[in-house]
Amino acid sequence: MGDKPVIRRAIGAAAAVAVGLSLAATPASSQSFTDKLKGLFGGGSSEEKPAPAAPSEATGETDLTCPPITVRAGASTFKVGAPGKEAVGNDLRYQATITKTARECTINGGEITAKIGIQGRVIAGPAGAPPSVQVPLRVAVVQAGVGEKVIATKAYQTTVAMSEDSSVPFVLVAEDLVYPAPKGAVADSYVFYVGFDPQALKPEPKAKPAKKK
Repeated sequence: MGDKPVIRRAIGAAAAVAVGLSLAATPASSQSFTDKLKGLFGGGSSEEKPAPAAPSEATGETDLTCPPITVRAGASTFKVGAPGKEAVGNDLRYQATITKTARECTINGGEITAKIGIQGRVIAGPAGAPPSVQVPLRVAVVQAGVGEKVIATKAYQTTVAMSEDSSVPFVLVAEDLVYPAPKGAVADSYVFYVGFDPQALKPEPKAKPAKKK
């Protein structure tokens, strides 16, 4: 008799797993990107690794492979130190990390428009974070392989208001990355790279005025 509660819990856990799997198998076309973000970004610890990318999308125009997302090596953390100091030890003001990702692709007129969702956290350091911080991110679609080729890339920023809590989440959705649809097996070598890019915080260089003739 004492084993029955354990059996019931086991059955309940198995049912929950089955429900989770059935939700994961829902066709992407029946879920909005917002629903996917809620599903992937609905909670969890900041220690989690980036979540697997969502299933490939298909449209009425043609079958479409939506590339997987990878956090670029060396760009998974963004650290800022006190003025004039390196971002290490007690001089660290704050650091940002990427925890989860999601993506969705649509095709129109031979061009693919990608929506990339990035979730992360900003953690205050010993030197104390300012009231708000600018988090710079970059998204790129790359043809991987020998002689890696960048197809399209774009920088983004999001402002994070720091509170008394030393760890604050952020979410960025990049909705305007557009690139030519690859043909044939080439599509299998495409990948979305995401990562922090401090260069995105620098102002764009002003165009030089045209010389008068």
